[in-house]
Amino acid sequence: MNERVRRIEALLEKADPAATELVAEVLGLYGEGLARVMTVVGEEAAARLGADELVSPLLLLHDLHPLDTRARVEQALAGSADLIAVEGDLVRLRVRPTGCRSSAAGAASALREAVLEVAPEIERVEVEVEVEVADAALIPIESLAVRPASRAPVP
Repeated sequence: MNERVRRIEALLEKADPAATELVAEVLGLYGEGLARVMTVVGEEAAARLGADELVSPLLLLHDLHPLDTRARVEQALAGSADLIAVEGDLVRLRVRPTGCRSSAAGAASALREAVLEVAPEIERVEVEVEVEVADAALIPIESLAVRPASRAPVP
């Protein structure tokens, strides 16, 4: 779906004004039709349509999705990160790494993609990697003490 949208956008950039106006009118007509469908089908069917991978982006395009941005992001995260805030075009997340630092970076990248997939209105995703003190390598204090060299007894 995203590839198709990118192709349409690329074609519109090259189109003359009349063609662009035609697309806008057709898009508006489809938006009105979708709005009517969403009103008629009721909450349960609207939720199913909102979860459909082909229909969901169309509902988002016309601002008709039954779930708000926060709910869509929470659903996409499915407990893999904490949603700290949704502020305008920004989503803030907190993740607790389960492995090395590079796996945390990979997780952050995957989380960004998941958020942008379900909430195209979001432009920025900030991921905070939580590091707990208990997870850090600790050096016992006793090992840091300077010990005097042992001396051999004097004869």
